[in-house]
Amino acid sequence: MADLGISGLASGFDWRSVVDQLAEVERAPQTLLKRQQATLNSVNNAYSTAQTYLTSLQIKVDALNETSLFEGRKVDSSDTTVATATADGGTPLAKYTFAVSQLATASVQQGSADAGSALNATSDVSSLVLSSAPLATAVTAGTFTVNGKRVTVATSDTLQAVFDAISTATNGAVTGSYDPATDKISLTGSGAITLGSTTDTSNFLSALKLYNNGTSSVASSYALGTVKQTTALSAANFATAVSDGGGGNGSFKINGVAIAFNASTDSVTNVLTRINSSAAGVTASYDSVTDRFLLTNKNTGDLGIALEDVTGNFLAASKLAPGSLARGNNLTFTVNGGGTLVSSSNTISSASSGITGLAVTVLKAGSASLEVQSDKTKVKAAITDFIAAYNQVQSFIDTATASTTDAKGKVSAGVLAGQTDANDLATKLRRLANSPVTGLTTTLTKLADLGITTRSDNNQITLAASTTLDAALADKAGDVKELFTNSSTGLAVQLSAYLKATVGASGSLINRQSTLTKQAKDIDTQVADLERLVQSNRAALIRNFVAMESAQQRSNQQLQFLKQRFGG
Repeated sequence: MADLGISGLASGFDWRSVVDQLAEVERAPQTLLKRQQATLNSVNNAYSTAQTYLTSLQIKVDALNETSLFEGRKVDSSDTTVATATADGGTPLAKYTFAVSQLATASVQQGSADAGSALNATSDVSSLVLSSAPLATAVTAGTFTVNGKRVTVATSDTLQAVFDAISTATNGAVTGSYDPATDKISLTGSGAITLGSTTDTSNFLSALKLYNNGTSSVASSYALGTVKQTTALSAANFATAVSDGGGGNGSFKINGVAIAFNASTDSVTNVLTRINSSAAGVTASYDSVTDRFLLTNKNTGDLGIALEDVTGNFLAASKLAPGSLARGNNLTFTVNGGGTLVSSSNTISSASSGITGLAVTVLKAGSASLEVQSDKTKVKAAITDFIAAYNQVQSFIDTATASTTDAKGKVSAGVLAGQTDANDLATKLRRLANSPVTGLTTTLTKLADLGITTRSDNNQITLAASTTLDAALADKAGDVKELFTNSSTGLAVQLSAYLKATVGASGSLINRQSTLTKQAKDIDTQVADLERLVQSNRAALIRNFVAMESAQQRSNQQLQFLKQRFGG
């Protein structure tokens, strides 16, 4: 019996095609509903685009509604090599002459020289290997020249071996020696000594600080022994051994900030980095040429640097304590020829100058006139941004609501054609943008007074007379501000309120989109209900046709029996 579901098996009639065709006929209401749904979705999408443009317009309108925009300031300097400045909104419009007599500098705590131990304890340098000597600059292998004679040096040589090589190369005319008391090398000759040549490949002479002086005796320009910066503090060649108190928990304070160190594991580089990254407010460094440590205040001005060894003796061993303080200078200046004023920083705040909202950055001593002016460029930019956003909205609505006719007379309607919401929106915006603002006591009451007019061919506006706007901003900045920001009737105030009521959280356009979305979803429900009815009717038809096939089959079987019985 299941085979009877095959269309026409017994009857020869393709009833299943008929069932399918009848089902399609029944789906006609669904097709109509889906077309309606597509239209709803298109309208909703168009309103969504309009919402995006309107939200952008609201941002531009709200910018024009900020009173601080119209109080923006810029500062022109007569000499930007002396001083530049910025001004907060509302800073008094005026011209100020700043005469700077002294820049601010930072205080520097200078450790005593010779923090490092001498190269060698005695004058016997026959065991002092160059590669291990605590020099500021490591000696490189190669050749150097003395009195025109080439001397070859290896990093594995001892200092005495180099002295011997100098003597041999010059036939005894130049001899070398080391004085542990001064920590310097001396080269002595029978006549004027000439050191170096352009073909030298070793830095021996500069590493040992030996430079020509035109005499028969040349000595190192500075003491040679230095502190090793990457070696553990306990083995870093300090003149005074560094101690952490014996437990690895050394500590000292700079400006009250504790710095920890371990003499066995920390190097000079480690400690200096720790100081620089701390809240001590100083920059620590080591000058290998003069063999001294330095602490420089990060802030300028005549400020001290407080030092204290807590556990161990790092500050004493580095000779920072007691050391000496090179006091910084405060910035000294006058304003408009008045009395001398002082600032610890080269950036003069209003607290130092007495001019509210003005911040002056001084670059060098000298005089500069600083003129605080209204910043018209920001206001003009905000107005042109508003015009562009407004026109974007109107252009979209014009296109979406328009109907066009082609050469064959076929009319094509925009997706929002006939939508009163869209037309009302364009009309309301145009009315707000072009109507005079009431309740003002100024001469500027409408956009046209700023040179902004409505185009004759569409709903857009244009800055037709830029010079008119420039003149208004220059001569009537307060009136321009009032036109847009008057608390009750200002153009930006009115537009902002309307846009909020349109695209705000419960705005009319948002509600319209919600309604369209619901209508589209309701159609989904209707289509589903109709499809269930189609399927039910289709199933009933199939059952009836299957019954017909069954009856036809029985009839065929009976006919066949009779034919066989009666010899048909």
